[in-house]
Amino acid sequence: MKGFNECTFLPVVLVFLWLCAKACSQPQQLQVPCFFIFGDSLVDNGNNNRILTLARANYRPYGIDFPQGATGRFTNGRTYVDALAQLLGFPNYIPPYERTRGPALIRGVNYASGAAGIRDETGTNLGDHTSMNRQLANFASTVQEMRRFFRGDNDSLNSHLSKCIFYSGMGSNDYLNNYFMPDFYTSSSDFTVQAYAAVLLQDYSRQLTQLYSLGARKVIVTAVGQIGCIPYQLARYHGNSSRCNEKINTAVSLFNTGLRKLVDLFNGGQLPGAKFVYLDSYQSTSDLYLNASNYGFEVIDKGCCGVGRNNGQITCLPLQQPCQDRQKHLFWDAFHPTEVANINFAKTTYSSQTNSYAYPINIQQLAML
Repeated sequence: MKGFNECTFLPVVLVFLWLCAKACSQPQQLQVPCFFIFGDSLVDNGNNNRILTLARANYRPYGIDFPQGATGRFTNGRTYVDALAQLLGFPNYIPPYERTRGPALIRGVNYASGAAGIRDETGTNLGDHTSMNRQLANFASTVQEMRRFFRGDNDSLNSHLSKCIFYSGMGSNDYLNNYFMPDFYTSSSDFTVQAYAAVLLQDYSRQLTQLYSLGARKVIVTAVGQIGCIPYQLARYHGNSSRCNEKINTAVSLFNTGLRKLVDLFNGGQLPGAKFVYLDSYQSTSDLYLNASNYGFEVIDKGCCGVGRNNGQITCLPLQQPCQDRQKHLFWDAFHPTEVANINFAKTTYSSQTNSYAYPINIQQLAML
């Protein structure tokens, strides 16, 4: 081309590369300054590793598809909050509280603990764990420590926390490792299913209000999934009319309905300046069961790793050989979804405009507030 030599070509290339790099980096931009996580084994990433409990996952084959290997995550790869952190633009996964102190706290920390519940006694059949009340106490300590990094300026600290995303996923163990374990707990004789849901919601409302008082303003709460359909229950249930244990599903539905109403109350002015988002993981798992092939799943009733009926009678054992086709399995073990299921739920709740399972807005919209 006449008049177009390498001297004029080079600046054009550099501009093109700069524009490309800018465009390519856009999705990775950090959308919120910090991410704090509360929950149970669905999102625990190592807080139970050094305590005396059966609820641990810091051994192979857990983490078989995770770059750092067996970290204490109860799945083969990333958890839901790992995938969500990536979508929010975080360059690294949010670290566990158990080994995080100092300035790293400013970016966020994960307090979740396998077997934890809303009630303090929940999960004690498995050993030690950090209940929701203790997780909140740990966060209160974190806020105190963070105050030093803001030189005691409470306004600056509160401004920082108000921009963060907070995730809380609680309730599964209050049913699995409490109410529906009558040999170990008296709750099923102390409460009807309706009364138990009400007392759980009363406790959880107080806990979420405490989280708000400590500075949380953008809060995600998740429903309890269809735990009557997990391999652990399928291995024990022998009903004629249904594949799943609908007695358990009906009980958790009462809790979920109340939790969504609680979100409406919080957003309606009960907690000024707060925005809560409800994740309908119950409907999500229901849709996955009904339309499994649309999501690439071929096996929805047994764990990829486990022992006995549905690979659900005993959960994944140390050094056990898991299934090879993990992309096709909905469940990793007797209780927990595979990485691909976690990623699918994260993507849907983060940005989908239709059927996102996030109410009243999706997580991307929450981050932009």
